[in-house]
Amino acid sequence: MAAVDPAALAESVLAGNRRAVARAITLVESMRSDRREPARELLRGIAHATGGAVRVGVSGVPGAGKSTFIDALGRRLIAAGHRVGVVAVDPSSARTGGSILGDRTRMGELAALDEAFVRPSPSGDHLGGVARATRESMLVLEAAGYDVIVVETVGVGQSEVAVAGMVDTFLLLGLARSGDQLQGIKRGILEMADVVAINKADGEHAPEARVAARDLRQALHLMRPQDTPKVLTCSALTGEGLDEVWETVTSHRQELVEAGRLEARRAEQQREWLWSMVDAELRAAARTTPTVAQHRGDWEAAVSRGDLDATEAAEKVLQALRSDWRDTP
Repeated sequence: MAAVDPAALAESVLAGNRRAVARAITLVESMRSDRREPARELLRGIAHATGGAVRVGVSGVPGAGKSTFIDALGRRLIAAGHRVGVVAVDPSSARTGGSILGDRTRMGELAALDEAFVRPSPSGDHLGGVARATRESMLVLEAAGYDVIVVETVGVGQSEVAVAGMVDTFLLLGLARSGDQLQGIKRGILEMADVVAINKADGEHAPEARVAARDLRQALHLMRPQDTPKVLTCSALTGEGLDEVWETVTSHRQELVEAGRLEARRAEQQREWLWSMVDAELRAAARTTPTVAQHRGDWEAAVSRGDLDATEAAEKVLQALRSDWRDTP
């Protein structure tokens, strides 16, 4: 990436220039230390134009059709006059760090529309498959005028609750055709879901979906009697039920607004974001400060051989980090 003028880039983002939006997201995603200050300047330059979008997280069991659902819903929202930004977090390889980044293919029709911006983003090594810069990417899209922001997460697991820390409404997609109709939906996810939709409720599978929705509704009522989320059925293939799902999402958000909870939720998210960024910077520093960088390979090898306990190795890393910081002018 060439030298960046953050002020000029911010101005182009605010004007809705698509190439500028892509460059801005690339900037805030960058792990290079020399890109962090330009990224911060960019974010300061667009801050006044952020915060007005509807932020929705979408997660679900493998095979639930998350990308197809977002593609179909996004096209309906655009037809209704919205502009839709999607941050689709792809799983990164634990071995190579690479990522498939195939969401532009799975959301091909949506990605082709001028009113949509679909950005695949590698998950990196952060909890819940949520990329380090997902939040900043959301802000860039909001500043560019996208009034609905969707974050698609990798899948369902206890760590996926991380997405709930950056959106207004967390939508969970389920699937009826799995033998055990609740298979794969973890309790931690159900506790965080604001809206639940059983997808692929079409054709001969529609009755199964209705039964799955009924069973899940009953289970959620026992689990969360005070704030049981609505459970609906839909089909991303036929479009049936998508309008009702979106109405439920917007109704949930409006309830937050009327109760004064949306502002409180976003304030709490900002606090969590602060410490998330601190954690990320500390993790990066722990790997790159001079003493750690010098001895890291030896410590990792000793742990692998069993010559050094992982706890002891961690303490050596922390001691080296403290020492380097004390010696920094």
